Amino acid sequence: MGGDFGPRVTIPATLLALKRYPHLSVKLVGHSKAITPYLTGLSSDVACRVDVEHAPDTISMSEKPSRTLRSGKDSSMYKALSLVSENEAQACVSAGNTGALMVLGRYILRTLPGIDRPAIISSVPTTSGHCYLLDLGANVDCTAEHLLQFAIMGSVMAEAVDGNQAPKVALLNIGEEEVKGNEQVKLASRLIEEKGGLNYIGYVEGDDLYKGGADVIVCDGFVGNIALKSSEGLARLIGQEFQSCFKKNLYRRLLAILAKPVLNELKKQIDPSRRNGASLLGLQGIVIKSHGSANEQCFGFALDQAVAEMAQNVPSKISHEIEHKLA
Repeated sequence: MGGDFGPRVTIPATLLALKRYPHLSVKLVGHSKAITPYLTGLSSDVACRVDVEHAPDTISMSEKPSRTLRSGKDSSMYKALSLVSENEAQACVSAGNTGALMVLGRYILRTLPGIDRPAIISSVPTTSGHCYLLDLGANVDCTAEHLLQFAIMGSVMAEAVDGNQAPKVALLNIGEEEVKGNEQVKLASRLIEEKGGLNYIGYVEGDDLYKGGADVIVCDGFVGNIALKSSEGLARLIGQEFQSCFKKNLYRRLLAILAKPVLNELKKQIDPSRRNGASLLGLQGIVIKSHGSANEQCFGFALDQAVAEMAQNVPSKISHEIEHKLA
């Protein structure tokens, strides 16, 4: 029910995912009257893998997260997370209120043993493919110990989902020199180096995000959210400027036709929506947050992320690594 478009995007995207993954089954949680019109005419092999879980209420995008604990028990988000908690589902994918999803996820699923706070993680494009950036806004104020936990969780994600056996982990800082940064970042660097048991490469600066030198980049949620939103804004600006430049005269329009394959490839690389699907790491269950403005294709990317994490049982691997490294 969440996001800007609700069932008219989330349900068609989910039905396409069922075709991509023959062993996947889904529970569509929301108001049944809004859901069932989209399920007419399904083939038998798809229809048998779809259940509807009626939830009479929804959490609005403007609702304060703190209120959802008191008034959201009949909401689709609360019920979807409860299905994961009760082992009736392996993952929850939502395009709804991010703050509410984080608060309810932490309340219903609880954090893994050894994890103080969950973190939001997503991939960003680099010259060599992508890297993972966390935290992206769940925790504005973090201690050095929190950053150490984030580093371990991010490393597990890169190893499990990407098959990277020794992901390079870095801390986002205002400089690469050891003397740079605040005391929190300096202490986190020492903790990661001494206790993390990770392939830690030290500090990276903001312009290193896209160079591909690190596989996992760690920061607090305040810094990470600004970095992500700034990157997404720049990507949109570049796309708009390209279109504007090629429309200025007939000669440039002809050049645009010749350059179209290159431009399409560039768009694919920098389009933020193609990396839709941020994970709430550190919970006792898989929770994926989709952009509220996602279209069918982009919501499908969030579903792909959920399937990948289910296949690798990411929460279990994080729990094992936290117990092993921070014992």
